[in-house]
Amino acid sequence: MPADTRTLANAVRALSMDAVQAANSGHPGMPMGMADDATVLWTEYLKHDPADPAWPDRDRFVLSAGHGSMLIYSLLHLTGYERPTLEDIRGFRQLGSPCAGHPENFLLDGVEATTGPLGQGVAMAVGMAIAERHLNAEFGDDLVDHRTWVIAGDGCLMEGVNHEAAGLAGHLGLGRLNVIWDDNRITIDGGTDLSTSEDIEARYAAYGWHVTRCDGLDADDVRRAYDEALADPRPSLIACRTIIGYGAPNKQGTAATHGAALGEDEVAAARAELGWEHPAFEIPAGILESWRQAGRRSQGAHADWKARLAASNQGTEFSRRMAGALPESFSLSDYIQGLVDEPQKMATRKASELALGAINAQLLETIGGSADLTGSNNTKTKDQNPLTKDDYSGRYLYYGIREFGMAAAMNGMALHGGVIPYGGTFLIFSDYCRPAIRLSALQQARVIYVMTHDSIGLGEDGPTHQPIEQLMGLRAMPNLHVYRPADAVETAECWELALREAATPSVLALSRQNLGQLRHKATENLCAKGAYLLRDGGEGRRVVLLATGSEVALALDVADALDERGVGADVLSMPCWERFDAQPDDYRAELIPEDALIVSIEAGATLGWERYTGRAGLNIGLDRFGASAPAADLF
Repeated sequence: MPADTRTLANAVRALSMDAVQAANSGHPGMPMGMADDATVLWTEYLKHDPADPAWPDRDRFVLSAGHGSMLIYSLLHLTGYERPTLEDIRGFRQLGSPCAGHPENFLLDGVEATTGPLGQGVAMAVGMAIAERHLNAEFGDDLVDHRTWVIAGDGCLMEGVNHEAAGLAGHLGLGRLNVIWDDNRITIDGGTDLSTSEDIEARYAAYGWHVTRCDGLDADDVRRAYDEALADPRPSLIACRTIIGYGAPNKQGTAATHGAALGEDEVAAARAELGWEHPAFEIPAGILESWRQAGRRSQGAHADWKARLAASNQGTEFSRRMAGALPESFSLSDYIQGLVDEPQKMATRKASELALGAINAQLLETIGGSADLTGSNNTKTKDQNPLTKDDYSGRYLYYGIREFGMAAAMNGMALHGGVIPYGGTFLIFSDYCRPAIRLSALQQARVIYVMTHDSIGLGEDGPTHQPIEQLMGLRAMPNLHVYRPADAVETAECWELALREAATPSVLALSRQNLGQLRHKATENLCAKGAYLLRDGGEGRRVVLLATGSEVALALDVADALDERGVGADVLSMPCWERFDAQPDDYRAELIPEDALIVSIEAGATLGWERYTGRAGLNIGLDRFGASAPAADLF
């Protein structure tokens, strides 16, 4: 006989408390409280196929409350995904186990997004829902017709990024997005009444969402609420009133179940309370088979979808985009040749706009946007129409003043697949985006951040808007390529590199002020090596000048002045540290030799340049805040 919903849910509760207990570390309360809601979702509503976790038209499930990671690990195992195995779950939170403390998308198929920093899961889900509607508008219901489901906790809904993302979702009318709120009213410090008294449901209604409520421990009431959400054209918030740690008789409903193992005695008491008589990590065959049958529930829909894909005249293009591959014909060579033929003096933000004109015409998967700075970031090209709730086919998003929400949504779009998102703001506001940029890097998501007004060169707006430490802070982040091009040619080269990096996000740091064109020959992509020799100091070379962006032209002027004094100087343009650091030792040693004075020039913090200039080198930059004045006066 198929197991009933509560019995299936108790399998989730048992695995969760056993794994946390074995690790003596973790969060058992959320999985135990949300087990019924998640069981109904995964066995009756979620469209997925454990035999093919990458099925493009699967529903996306995001566990925004990532601290409750044993919930998704249990669900993946029980429904029949290849991993995690039971042994993986036994190794929860241990070195080498894919069952990390928080879900990591690069460790397990079926984990759509890396979560744990609260609120970002909801925001990434908004991006996934945007991508789904956009691709549906282009490829139709036959190929793209799925939903995005989220389980979020009280903390997710408190975080500021939740406000940004939920407001955007309501504005865009993303009716395929359903957020299931684990309304257990407990945080680490204790009851939520210690820190908040807002009416969350009214807030979401004000965003333009459909809102419903249910008893999260009553499967029939949960089904009613899910059905309501599916029937409503708006994004839905489903408030599920739950009890954290449900089943642990002495600790449920308290913060004691939030972030620590229950303890052997309480685990035993919970087994008795739940009527779960099986040993730790043991799932009876009948219960497991009921779960596995539920995991196979969408195989028919998957087979039908494959048949539609094979019959579609758009199938090849759709598959290419979902695979993240660029067209074989994609190239910026003709565009760069045009720059060489007709050199121009322009800000690199303008050069970026011109490069995007060539890019967007070739790559129909790009979706641009800006956090209310379109005219300053130069992120919109003439052929881009707005993406709105009335026209999801548009390729440009007006994010409003939501830098963090924009960055997190772009992560979700990239993780969904089929689109390449880029978005703009001022470099100083990368601080607002930074937590999402970090998740871009950690999740290996191809997101391109267009960060303009990159130095004191922005001028009169003054020190609040002039970046000083931002470049170095971003360069310190693993798996992030930070590009600071010196002219229009380098800008185009950096754009092409960013687009070809399928598993690495990029930041383009671009100038407000006009810069002369320094490159006058069509060559291979010189920026690909991160740094290259722009001016050869000759046999009398005694100095090597390293510079980025707007300071490369200054370095060339310095080299000319030194040459007049009989001192030869090489000039290296160094648009991307990360790429230079990845070059062979002999290439790096050739460019930065030991027998020369090494000097760095960059209009920002000097911290970090010592790795190239050495202790005996010179680091010319700005280690204090800027000022409000015309750019030329500031320089």
